[in-house]
Amino acid sequence: MFDKMKGTFMQHTRIPEQLPVMEKLKILSDAAKYDVACTSSGTARGNNGKGIGNCFDAGICHSFAADGRCISLLKILLTNECIFNCRYCLNRSSNDVPRATFTPDEICDLVIGFYRRNYIEGLFLSSGILNSPDYTMELLYQTLYKLRSQYHFGGYIHVKAIPGADPFLIEKTGFLADRMSVNLELPTAEGLRRLAPAKSREKILKPMRQVQNRMEENREELALYRSAPRFVPAGQSTQMIIGATPENDFQIMSVAESLYKKFDLKRVFYSAFVRVNDDSALPALPGGPPLLREHRLYQADWLLRFYGFEAGELLSEDRPNFNILFDPKCDWALRHLELFPVEINRASYQTLLRVPGIGVKSAQRIVKARRLGSLDFQDLKRMGVVLKRALYFITCRGRTLYPIKIEEDYITRNLLYVKEKLPPELRDDVTYRQLSLFDDGMPLSVEEQSVLLDVSAGSAAAFAGGGAI
Repeated sequence: MFDKMKGTFMQHTRIPEQLPVMEKLKILSDAAKYDVACTSSGTARGNNGKGIGNCFDAGICHSFAADGRCISLLKILLTNECIFNCRYCLNRSSNDVPRATFTPDEICDLVIGFYRRNYIEGLFLSSGILNSPDYTMELLYQTLYKLRSQYHFGGYIHVKAIPGADPFLIEKTGFLADRMSVNLELPTAEGLRRLAPAKSREKILKPMRQVQNRMEENREELALYRSAPRFVPAGQSTQMIIGATPENDFQIMSVAESLYKKFDLKRVFYSAFVRVNDDSALPALPGGPPLLREHRLYQADWLLRFYGFEAGELLSEDRPNFNILFDPKCDWALRHLELFPVEINRASYQTLLRVPGIGVKSAQRIVKARRLGSLDFQDLKRMGVVLKRALYFITCRGRTLYPIKIEEDYITRNLLYVKEKLPPELRDDVTYRQLSLFDDGMPLSVEEQSVLLDVSAGSAAAFAGGGAI
């Protein structure tokens, strides 16, 4: 066990069975594939010239797994042994699966070996619960301590904090990691009671609150002493399994919003439920994992973090789930057409962020560029605005790109056909077909197309005062 007085491990800490390291790696890297909280660092950890590796804001290389997920770190479990029997988990105690456990030295050898071969730039380390939360957290701490002090590894490390572990262990580990995360597992306490009765919301939130409070204290310490050790400099994150329990999107986004506001989380990750166990308490999922739903939740999550939206604006108890046809921002805009069109040359930054097709960077570019003069659609295209979506919601110098109608049915019909026709100078090198600007929904005639091309070539000069119709 861990000796708090000496800060060292006592000799009776013992690891179970010994398998060849490569066999362990095969088992424990495969067991980690359902943990999606694997992202670039968001922090800077320099090298003092004596060790190896370093970690910068954009210093983590990205690769892609076979299922399309972006991974940049050696992502493994310390062990897939577990004392819990969560119904949704492949590594639950009742499952007959190959088991393995790394020693701290084995993980260190793998990380350094892979780093020297330029395979990785950091480590993502999670774990099942071996023997007890304290026992597992001890091994995680020992691994990080050896990497940092014995091997002088300065690369990015993301480690899981184990709910129920001694707070002293979590704190010691936090001073060695760049990011820590505590998995929320399921969105609601009721879902935990149904599928993971050995876990509770209180036990999960306790280490999350501890990390938050210690981070705040550490910021004050760093303000006074620049050389003070940094505690979890890249912040903390969490993960929720989506689709294993019947919560709707509104409930999930409300939980995420609360976590961001109350626990100062960097990221909430959403993992589409994959049925890996034959259990009557789990949904059948005849159509496979709800990947589109996961995608919509990630899109909405960005709106919460960077675009100034709130969960109650995107969804409500009357409309509890996201539109499968449109992204959440576009769906919101279609339901609030009274706010559009937006004049690009006068709208505030926050208003620009609510326009479909305008992102954070393009909104910033617009605000800066219009100080030097008024902007037109050509300028917006060069700034990265996605005009095939934005053109229905904006004007430049009081004019729309085409004579359009600010009506939900009309805009919906045109947006559903993704390859929207744009003027030659604005479109990509793709052949487009335009839905009707009128009422029949049929493709444009040759005459109509020629009129539109004349309009675009003259920047809508053929339609004097051509505002929204």
